[in-house]
Amino acid sequence: MSQRVFITGGASGLGRAIALRYAREGARVCIGDINPEQGANVEKEINDLGGTGYSVNCDVRRLTDLEKICKELEQKWGGVDLVVNNAGVASAGTIEDSTLTDWEWVLDINLLGVVRGCKAFTPLFKKQQAGAFVNVASMAGLMLAPLMSSYNVSKAGVIALSETLHQELRDFGIHTSCVCPAFFQTNLVASMRSDIAGIQQNVGKMMKRSNVTADKVADDIYRAVEEGNFWVLPHAKERRMWLVKRHAPQVFDWLMHQESKRWMKKMGGRA
Repeated sequence: MSQRVFITGGASGLGRAIALRYAREGARVCIGDINPEQGANVEKEINDLGGTGYSVNCDVRRLTDLEKICKELEQKWGGVDLVVNNAGVASAGTIEDSTLTDWEWVLDINLLGVVRGCKAFTPLFKKQQAGAFVNVASMAGLMLAPLMSSYNVSKAGVIALSETLHQELRDFGIHTSCVCPAFFQTNLVASMRSDIAGIQQNVGKMMKRSNVTADKVADDIYRAVEEGNFWVLPHAKERRMWLVKRHAPQVFDWLMHQESKRWMKKMGGRA
């Protein structure tokens, strides 16, 4: 039987790459997105690669959207094997200049969107006594750069949620993976909110320079689910830095301070 996969934010970027990765395995892939035109295009791509595509409108800010999709997929496919909570946005700014409106926007999508996805599908997974969540966080949730407080907090929250569910749900046959990539090419800057002039362009340049692609991250996610791994850390340099943080926190703090000063200067924040 082919795998049954649901991906939020599946019409572009990493979500699309994950959808196509599973399509190559012949999976049935439902992509939930707020852009129906892009969703229809990815549905066709999934079908062309040998999978079965299905595109639905989904706003992760509405629990009812996710609950409706869960019920529909249970009726359509008899259940779901994998839920990828991928939809996300970004904002940047100093703590004094960032608006609470932007904070609420980022947290509602990045963190509560993942909470809603897990909340909507956990009852089905428990009934099946099987299922897997892949929650897309970020290295920003493990190594907290300045000027990105709302984004960092949202992704740190996804990590905390994922670690909690890893313990809470594993005895029900439900696996959890947490994905923490650093910079790679996506369309995240297209919707990024910031009052810092030029920061979107600077972040975009860093994404383009990365030698890690969305397809590579999707491969790592596929492998982690197959092998039952919790952590998905695609970037080697940042993975090493995370190990330094865990085992030599004072050294990490010094290294991070030096990097943060360079980041502040590059991004135009007030030092």
